[in-house]
Amino acid sequence: MASSASPSAPLGPTGAFRVVAYVEAATYLVLLAAVVLYRLLDGPDFIGFLGPVHGIAFLVYLLLVLLVREGQGWGLWRTLVVILLAAVPFGGFWAGRDVADEDERATAPS
Repeated sequence: MASSASPSAPLGPTGAFRVVAYVEAATYLVLLAAVVLYRLLDGPDFIGFLGPVHGIAFLVYLLLVLLVREGQGWGLWRTLVVILLAAVPFGGFWAGRDVADEDERATAPS
């Protein structure tokens, strides 16, 4: 009945990457919506606030890509694809979903 993982257990690099990938993708979509709202519909200007928030999320995403790439077994090509996914709307969601847990990789049959 009780799960073995504690909800307050710290995330490893892979779990942190998954969370940051989702945050990066969400902030990107919100930033794009804010740009459309401001530029096309003469709405309020949230870009000055959302731009730096997304920029920080993107930089953390890049750092975590470099930290998890070896544990994921990614070569140069796969690493570049995962980095480029951050420039595609919804790409960070795919990257976060696709990353394998280190525990899954360790127990997966060869």
